[in-house]
Amino acid sequence: MSNKRTCVLVLVSLVLFGCATQADEKTTMHIGVGTPEHYDVWVDEFVMRTSDGRQTKMSMGYVRCCWSGADGPKGKGGPITEIPSKISIEWYSFAENKTYEKTFSLPQNLGEKMTKPATYETSLGKFERPRDILTVGLAPGGRVVIWIQNQIGNEIEVSRLKANELQGRTDRYPDLSKSYLRENSAYLEKHGIPTEGW
Repeated sequence: MSNKRTCVLVLVSLVLFGCATQADEKTTMHIGVGTPEHYDVWVDEFVMRTSDGRQTKMSMGYVRCCWSGADGPKGKGGPITEIPSKISIEWYSFAENKTYEKTFSLPQNLGEKMTKPATYETSLGKFERPRDILTVGLAPGGRVVIWIQNQIGNEIEVSRLKANELQGRTDRYPDLSKSYLRENSAYLEKHGIPTEGW
């Protein structure tokens, strides 16, 4: 009888330990910042805030792609274990010589959308995985677009916003600006700097 009790206690302990371990584990997601090709930016500030007031800063610096096509949307960033409720971002647009800032709330149902499995396809077949990649796109004119996806090609746009221009915040990175213009001035002369249609 004591052997049965011991087995039952061991099984119950293992089940409870397993549940506790699962509850403590957090899913790792990815957040990043991307831009259209040839419209590089320098991200001065990227701050994520949770609903209970905690905040995390992420260093982005120079961002040069990727808005769309075979390489996008995707962005420079890193892992997160919790979806923020708010993001504050400030960036300098090299093409426009302007600084923008925006603080915005993410959609309330974003967590549900990001954890719901979505089908994606590779050369090995069809698979399912949550859309656990969040990309914040920054385009000329202060346009901010937010996507979620699990791989390039099945992204969903979840928000579209307009940032505020910060007056008097120009010519902030002269050396980087010179380098940027050497690489992109011919493209800008031909295509201009569209501020709509992103």
